Amino acid sequence: MNTIKTLKLRIKDKHASALAAMAREVNQVWNYLNELSNRSIRERHKWLSAYDLQKYTAGYSKCEGVKVGSATVQLVCEEYATRRRQFKKARLNWRVSNPKSPKCSLGWIPFKKGGASYRNGQVKFCGLDLGLWDSYALSKFELRAGSLSQDARGRWYLNVAVEVQAKPGAGTASIGIDLGLKTAAVCSSGKPLESRIYRKYEPALAAAQRARKKDRVRAIHAKIANVRKDAMHKFSTRLVKENAVIFVGNVSSAKLIKTKMAKSVLDAGWSTLKAMLEYKSHQAGIVFEEVNESYTTQTCSCCGAIPASSPKGRAGLGIREWTCSDCGAVHDRDTNAARNILAAGHRRLAAGILAL
Repeated sequence: MNTIKTLKLRIKDKHASALAAMAREVNQVWNYLNELSNRSIRERHKWLSAYDLQKYTAGYSKCEGVKVGSATVQLVCEEYATRRRQFKKARLNWRVSNPKSPKCSLGWIPFKKGGASYRNGQVKFCGLDLGLWDSYALSKFELRAGSLSQDARGRWYLNVAVEVQAKPGAGTASIGIDLGLKTAAVCSSGKPLESRIYRKYEPALAAAQRARKKDRVRAIHAKIANVRKDAMHKFSTRLVKENAVIFVGNVSSAKLIKTKMAKSVLDAGWSTLKAMLEYKSHQAGIVFEEVNESYTTQTCSCCGAIPASSPKGRAGLGIREWTCSDCGAVHDRDTNAARNILAAGHRRLAAGILAL
């Protein structure tokens, strides 16, 4: 079975200035669309579609000195119309090109299928021969649509969709996963995914912020994100290889980030982990489902009762181990919840319900 996968490769820094110039042109198109759309809504009460916006920007790529192609301009129009519709606003934020401005927008240059090609170790794009670190052997793939993007440290990356041959999973077991804060995730088998990565680097980050070392601050933030993503990739890949069925609790970070636990919730990265598990499970052809995790912490996974001794509410968040007053079983808080999630997932499959 073939599936679409997005590859991300770093472009060599010597191309940064040329790509930044092209990103400024993308920003000019975006800001023009922003003003045009706002005036149309304000003066004529008409919302311009992506097709309408493309007619107003036709010919921009033929102007003297402009490097981006017409396909890129068309994609910018489509993206602007999509985001305006998503946020339901007559005008979106301006894209700032001045690198000295605190509101400077990160560079972004989209392209369609055929807009970029790989040849002799380089990517050909809009007259540029971009050198990159080819960790995926791009010569094996046919490049589809994608984009060139910039991170906070000024580094540029190629993001491109390719078609790959999916390898079916060989695992036969099933597993439940409980998402938490002290530990980002705990499996029903007891395997944990450590959390609190931001807390580990927080002292060094605070020192760099006090010293006003902006480059060091950006580097530490990138380090935190990379360490977190690396741990999640290894954790999710191992689970997909070892199991045929994966169940995870439907905990929502959107509500918890409005509480005092916001920093810990964002540090745990639940949404990223669930997204990794979902697309890797889909590629491997195994079952991945979110199940209702209500009362999974309070319920004894051995006898199925909710005893008086189980941890309840915010007052019970500090209780990591407890003993069931009904059957006497001793539980680790997170492992017990993961086992209840596994049981709930099996009940859903047995009833033929595949989605919440």
